[in-house]
Formats: sequence, C-alpha cells, structure tokens
Amino acid sequence: MMEKVQRFGGAMFTPVLLFSFSGIMVALAIIFKNPMIVGSIANEGTVWYGIWSVLESGAWTVFNQMELLFVIGLPIGLAKKANARAAMEAFVIYLTCNYFISSMLEYFGSFFGVDFTQEVGGDSGMKLIAGIKTLDTGIIGAIFISAIVVWLHNRYFDTKLPDFLGIFQGSSLIAILGFFAMLPIAFLICLIWPKIQMGIGSMQTFLASAGTFGVWLYTFLERILIPTGLHHFIYTPFVFGPAVVENGITKYWMAHLNEYAQTTTPIKQLFPQGGFALHGNSKIFASPGIAAAFYFTAKPDKRKKVLAILIPVTLTAVLAGITEPLEFTFLFVAPPLFVLHAVLAATMAATMYFFGVVGDMGGGFIDLLAKNWIPLFANHKGMIFTQLLIGLSFTLIYFVVFRALILKFNFATPGREAEDQEVKLYSKKEYKEAKKTGALGDMSIAGTNQYTEQAAVYLEAFGGSDNIEKVNNCATRLRITVKDAGIVLPDGAFKEGGAHGVVRNGTAFQVIVGLDVPQVREQFENLLALGNQNKLNE
Repeated sequence: MMEKVQRFGGAMFTPVLLFSFSGIMVALAIIFKNPMIVGSIANEGTVWYGIWSVLESGAWTVFNQMELLFVIGLPIGLAKKANARAAMEAFVIYLTCNYFISSMLEYFGSFFGVDFTQEVGGDSGMKLIAGIKTLDTGIIGAIFISAIVVWLHNRYFDTKLPDFLGIFQGSSLIAILGFFAMLPIAFLICLIWPKIQMGIGSMQTFLASAGTFGVWLYTFLERILIPTGLHHFIYTPFVFGPAVVENGITKYWMAHLNEYAQTTTPIKQLFPQGGFALHGNSKIFASPGIAAAFYFTAKPDKRKKVLAILIPVTLTAVLAGITEPLEFTFLFVAPPLFVLHAVLAATMAATMYFFGVVGDMGGGFIDLLAKNWIPLFANHKGMIFTQLLIGLSFTLIYFVVFRALILKFNFATPGREAEDQEVKLYSKKEYKEAKKTGALGDMSIAGTNQYTEQAAVYLEAFGGSDNIEKVNNCATRLRITVKDAGIVLPDGAFKEGGAHGVVRNGTAFQVIVGLDVPQVREQFENLLALGNQNKLNE
C-alpha cells in the first residue's frame, strides 16, 4: 500500500515540473510591464507592453489548464502499459465527465442546489475547462477522474474482443467503459462537490486563522516526509490546489503580484495565505549552513574532496530549489540531523511569517528573485530585508547546531567516513569494467547515451532484469519493485552509478537519481526490453 501511495504521489509531480519555468516567465512579464520598475516604456499601449503581454499570455498556459495537465500527467506515471494511449483516454473521459456535469447542472441545477446561471469564477464554484462550464473541482477532480481511467486502462486495455468487435478494443474499449462510468460519477460530483466547496471555504478560514503554528506545522510536514515521497500530498493542495485560496497559492500570487507591488500595505494583511508557501526559504538559507557544517567537520585531508561534492549540490539547492542531492548525503548516515532539519526549516518559516514575510517562496533563489524580491522591492523592501536577516540568522544556526551534533555524536557525514571509504557522489568505474568484460551483455540498443551507463549499473545492482517487477519514477527518484530484495546489492553499488542514496522498503526501492531520472528510467526500460528480447531469442 505504501508503495502504491508513493507511486501516486510521484505521478502527481510529473506535471508540476512544468510550473517552474512558466512561473518565472509570468513573473518576468509582470516585472517588465511594471512602469515603477522599467519606466514609462512599460505604460499600457506601448509596443513594449504589448510584447510582454503576448509572452505573458503564453506563460499562463500551464496555470490556466492545470486540470488538463494533471489528467494527462497521472497516466504517464501510473499506467503499466501504453502510457501515451492512457493519457489520451484520460483526457477524453475527463472532458466527457465535465460535459455530463455541465448538462446535469444546466437542466437539474436546482436539485443539486447550484445556480448554473452564475458567471464562472468568484464564489460561484464554476469554471471553464476546455470551454466547458462546469463545477470547479480543481486538480482534485482531475486526479480522481484520471485515477479511475488509469485503473480501467491497466485492467481492460489488453482485453481481447470477438473479431467482429475488434474495432472497439484497446483505447476504444476504455473510452466506452469510461463513458458509462462517468454518468454516475458526474451525478455524485454534482451532488457532493458543492458541499465540499462549502467545506473548503471553511477550511480556508481556519487555516488562514491558524497563524504561526499553522505555518510551522505545514512546513515541518513538507520537509519530514521527503524520505517517504509523500511530501507531494502536503504542499500540492496548498500551492496548486484550493486548500487555502482559489486555484492555489502559485496562481493566485501571480494574478495579484502587480497589485501587491504597487501598494505600500503590508502584504501579510493582503495575503496571509502566503505563509503556506515559505518552505523554499529552507532550500536557500539552510543549505549553505548545512554544507559549511559538513566542510568544517570533515577530516582536513578530505576537505578538498568534500568541497568538490558540496559546491554543486549546494548551488543546486540554493538556486534551483532541488535539495534532495544535499539532503540525501546525510539522511541515511545521520537521520537525527534530517529530523532537526525539518524542525529548523519549520521554525524559520514560522519566524518569517510572524514578522510579516509572505509570498510564493517554494522554489530556489532564482524563483525568489523573479516572483518576489524584484517586483516587490520598490514598496516592500522592509519585508525583503526582514526575510534576508532571518534567513541568514538561520544559516548560522544551522551551521552551529549541525556542527555541534556531528562532532558530539560522530556522525559519518561527508569527509568523516572510514579511511577505506572514498569521498564521492558518483563514479561509473564499475560500469565501465563490467562493460569491458561483457558482464552487462549487449549494449547496442537504440537510443544508447550517457544515461544508459547509469541505468545499466542500477539494473545490475537490482539483480538483473529477472528480478524487476515494476518500474516507475517521480521528479528525482527511480522507483523499482523487485521480486527478491535479498539479492539487491548494498547502497554503495548504486552510488557507483551516480545515485545520491537508496530508500528501501521491503521489495520497494527508491534510487535517488536527480532531475535526470526520466532519461535514466527510459534507458532502464530499454535495457529491460533488450534483456527480455534476448531471452525470447534463446
């Protein structure tokens, strides 16, 4: 069950990868359309204003079509076969459901307690999705419908029909089943969802009034659940869903950023919900403190090697907001430090919120600059300096506390390993040696590239293709289910192929690969297919 929940969370993250670039482009468009920042050239009606308006309209694509992205993204991560066809099926069936909902509300709206004549948006509970006026179920509805389609696809896609009905098998069969399944589901959504919308409204009020403790608890859970892969379930409803504000914090913040930038009213008064998107501050300010503690507690003769490790992973964490390469360097050798990290990260966010810092700060420094500091600096420099002061203070706190605990408990953080252990993040030495001796078999597959080397090392470490049950991935992890966990090699074998760590839970494994994981998974599956083909040929 845990494995299924983790795979579901990882699949949800697939479309989220598209949001970073789009968010930055929206922010840049807002910045360059602001006369207070770039001068009169940005006045409405100028060519400059028109060009950036065009760019902004394109940048809003993923936010305006967020539901469709999650509908399509889920099958990519969860379908066991024919993923592309599963995505198409999910898209069609999701639209079918919304057409059903629209018609039911149009003709029987009074029965469901919904006034279908209201304009979309606001507190009407309505939204236009692909031109369909329907209930605004947000990404929750999209994920729910898509999950049903994935289940239908995995169960019935290969069903063989009589020859005279052959045209209706495969994707056609799934669309037929989905059509009839959506009738009762659409009815239930019309019956239940308006009540849920009322509950969400109450929850928004509660969370908005939860204050500093609410921000602390949210941030703590977001960090502490990273090893399980379940942290997606914590921040997604807040940042991209309706947990505290309509359409999620990210979209709401972008839509009102220009308004916030031009007022001197404290933003915490205007948007207190922005306290639930401060978790990125730990990526920016905690990472240097942790890295410094590792460097200064490393053995003197190993510090240069440690520095070579820490510089790229720390820059990745600070600039891009990808912290797993850094966090997984100490998670498995010093779990108490990771718990402390979650506590300090939550305390940092809560402290910032207490002193008036809010915004959309879930990413790295580049994201922070584009979406917060640059557009807000003219009228909210006080909040920015407060954030910077608190953040740098916590950088020092992280360094002092981590250093003290590492020395006191002699944690084997980078540079403090046993003398026979080499300090490194990755090496393909074993792969190259195995390839020379032919231990990895025929590597002449289509699409072979640098990722094939990593995939080959991982496949060998898992005990070969005969031991692989399931293959999946999330944003940074290769998720593998094996038949026999006993023959899987120790973590060091995976690290030789570039892994930053391995999470083990029975027969379910997570290899921490990094942002290259989609490419590595593709090559991993190519090698599996090659191995299966070789068996057939034998």
